[in-house]
Amino acid sequence: MADAVSLPLDAARYRADFPILAQTIHEHQQLVYLDNAASSQSPRQVVEQWELVYYQYYSNVHRGAHWLSEESTQRYEDTRLAVQQLVNAASTNEIIFTSGTTAAINLVARSWGDAEVREGDEILVTQMEHHSNLVPWQQLAARTGAQLKFVPVTTTGTLDLEGLAGMLTERTRLLAITHMSNVLGTINPIRQIVELARQVDARVLLDAAQSIPHQPVDVQELGVDFLAFSGHKMCGPSGVGVLYGREQLLEEMPPFLGGGSMIDTVSEEGFTTARLPAKFEAGTPPIVPVLALKSAIDYLSEIGLEQIHRHESALVEHAHRLLAPVDGLRILGPEPAAKGGIVSFVMEGIHPLDVSHALDQQGVAIRSGHHCAMPLHEQLGVPASCRASFYFYNTLEDIERLVETLGKARQLFG
Repeated sequence: MADAVSLPLDAARYRADFPILAQTIHEHQQLVYLDNAASSQSPRQVVEQWELVYYQYYSNVHRGAHWLSEESTQRYEDTRLAVQQLVNAASTNEIIFTSGTTAAINLVARSWGDAEVREGDEILVTQMEHHSNLVPWQQLAARTGAQLKFVPVTTTGTLDLEGLAGMLTERTRLLAITHMSNVLGTINPIRQIVELARQVDARVLLDAAQSIPHQPVDVQELGVDFLAFSGHKMCGPSGVGVLYGREQLLEEMPPFLGGGSMIDTVSEEGFTTARLPAKFEAGTPPIVPVLALKSAIDYLSEIGLEQIHRHESALVEHAHRLLAPVDGLRILGPEPAAKGGIVSFVMEGIHPLDVSHALDQQGVAIRSGHHCAMPLHEQLGVPASCRASFYFYNTLEDIERLVETLGKARQLFG
């Protein structure tokens, strides 16, 4: 079955870099990892870099005048440059390291939001947002008296762009939107959406946690004001994320956290802030995760993000084709051409958690639940779903194992 389909990448070539994928679990079941939308796996190159930092040049950054500190600082800033190049930011001043996507979005909500949003203003989010790109705006609305409005999702799992256009008014201060839905896989037309937002002078924040690891993303081409993503979804470590912000906006925003590093001067009377990007990096940063993140960026860049996207597109098409005939299974979201490497589904008469447990016993790791997107599941009319999510190290055989184990789950639960 797999022989009839060709993939752009030789997954076996890269799987050799991921020892975790070679193991067997549950009485000799070969592991098939299909939970990449939650966290991807890390290759040897990233894990070895993590160890190397501690063994050879770990020290606090931007502080010491000794060799270890200077070496760590240089490598820390090398990572910032790598991120700038990854997203095509205009300057390294526009790259802020955080602990993850959630922290990056909260930084914008607390700094830009508290300074710029007032009672009577409107914040637009979509029905397909992850809670990390929803709850901070609910909190901001509660603090300021602003109104939160939801851009609807169509029955095919795409955004209602006509509805969005009608919702944008002179009261709209911000549109916070995901680049790619972590449930439906839907890839939103961000350039078109930004152009709509610009007509009412609204800012746009892009949750790129699901897109940055899987396809080229150019912040200048897209025209977004803010962008957030995490290291742990792109072969990197947990505990590190990135906020991109247009330099003019970051210059105008007050610092979110106070402490070391984010200051220029401190006296009993007050303080002055440091220049960007230190202004938003208070305290000791996630030094080792940041340094390991560069190894992940280098690894993905060598493979090629466009190639990764093409590989996953082929996997999704294969998955749709094989899952469609499965008895009682319904795929959520759009057709393969409109989505990234995610296929979510429900099975009639079987709870998603039971499906996940049944597959796990056969060595196949998927995700079940609401995937931190409860409003979207309510809109879809289901309390939870199953989600298989792919990466460049996944194969056609992985998908065929998924389908095979789903068939056995159907037999198990009648």
